[in-house]
Amino acid sequence: MQHAKKKHTLRNMVLIVLLVVIVGGIAYGMERYRSVKSTVNSSFKASGVTKQRNVSQQIKEKKPISILLLGTDTGALSRTYKGRTDSMMVVTLNPSNNRTTVTSIPRDTAVTVPGFEGRAPSKINAAYAWGSSRTTIKTVQKMLNIPIDFYALINMGGMKKVVNEVDGVDVVPTLSFKYEGYNFKKGVKMHMNGAKALAYSRMRYDDPDNDYGRQTRQRSVLMALVRKSGSISTLLNQSFLNSLSSQVQTDLSFDNLTELAKNYRSSDKKVKETHLQGHGTKLSSQDMEVMHKQELQRVTNFIRNGLALPHENTGTAALFSSVKESSVSSTAGSSSSVNNVGY
Repeated sequence: MQHAKKKHTLRNMVLIVLLVVIVGGIAYGMERYRSVKSTVNSSFKASGVTKQRNVSQQIKEKKPISILLLGTDTGALSRTYKGRTDSMMVVTLNPSNNRTTVTSIPRDTAVTVPGFEGRAPSKINAAYAWGSSRTTIKTVQKMLNIPIDFYALINMGGMKKVVNEVDGVDVVPTLSFKYEGYNFKKGVKMHMNGAKALAYSRMRYDDPDNDYGRQTRQRSVLMALVRKSGSISTLLNQSFLNSLSSQVQTDLSFDNLTELAKNYRSSDKKVKETHLQGHGTKLSSQDMEVMHKQELQRVTNFIRNGLALPHENTGTAALFSSVKESSVSSTAGSSSSVNNVGY
């Protein structure tokens, strides 16, 4: 169980925007996409990372792809600085078996950020603040030994509007709690507008699983929005996309999205979700999440399976605990020593 003390506002609910557009909204019709081509292209920004494989060819051949979804704290609480990516999800889309995987990476994961080894250990959410999407992608790839084909960065500004534009979402709360004037009851389906969905997703300290519980709630709202994507013509409205374009940055081009619309529209028929699970440890006077190597390998396997890639050992950027790997489930809060793999 994580025992973080510092309060942080939710950044990542707006990550649902891109996922909905990719696996749901793009199926709404090619003509609609042609009408918003300039808007989509206005959000394009190359990451500066050399791709590990020919991603355009992957899409043309209808092979599995990965997308790193990032949520920044820019725009939250009236912030205007660059911000950190306090929300990270790796999404894989596989049209051959109609499967999507969603993997959450805790914002406090302890890593050595490539190019900033002198600042190690660091929280993974610092990678964006130090080197933008380029450094963040490199860190995730090196941590899990997976290829990141594309990325999408979305700030906090449009979250409420996204949910409201689809007339809200239906979610079954995973626990009962009160937050920001809203009451949520475990097991009772609720229809949530943007403000309510945000409140449901941002609560952290009354959840017995802390940030991990919050990640579960965030993914449930994301999936609820994806399920509703068959009737989201409003989401692809030109004026809505114009307002959204200033809040989204991605290296998915319009042509990429066109191919996705044709070949990946059924990838969300089977969705598997997971998260990288660590335990809280004080490092360099900061509360961080340290992973067990066995857990890193599990997540590497999960993502690589989603991409139909062969088995490989996990990566070398994360710090990991030296506690015996067979005791992963009972080591929360332990005082085990920590090792940095690969440096």
